[in-house]
Amino acid sequence: MEGKKFRGKTVFMAALFVASAFILGLKLLNPTPIQIVIEGQSAYVTQLPGFFTLEDVIIIVMASTILGVSGTYLLLFDSVEKPAGELLLEERKRRWREIAKILREDERKIYQAIIEAGGTIEQRELPEITGLSKASVSRVLDLLESKGLVERRRRGMGNIVLLR
Repeated sequence: MEGKKFRGKTVFMAALFVASAFILGLKLLNPTPIQIVIEGQSAYVTQLPGFFTLEDVIIIVMASTILGVSGTYLLLFDSVEKPAGELLLEERKRRWREIAKILREDERKIYQAIIEAGGTIEQRELPEITGLSKASVSRVLDLLESKGLVERRRRGMGNIVLLR
């Protein structure tokens, strides 16, 4: 739920940014100054080119402030969604899930267990997680290694299995 709330704030700030930039552009390009001249019993209104009314100045200041605040939010706060490591791990998990779709049932069970463990798991944990025998796990890992999908590294008396 937090992610959706964050996305809503980002969309709101982006909309504020665009709207305030548009209003600011309109006001700066099209000033609406007027001059009221009263002579005796008659009065007439004329526009003065290149001058702004008090209303124009207030709108320009407000639009500039909103533009600055929303721009700062979008630049500084929105870009720090997730650390690069988390983004890389998510990208790898997406790729691993795509690969898992093309594997046989036993290969998929083991591959999925490694994905759920975050890409690294001890080989001795795989038989209890997958329900396969130790020999089957070892054989399937050999197949996955030959396909270049996993890597086993020796650690103490056992192996650590890593997704590639």
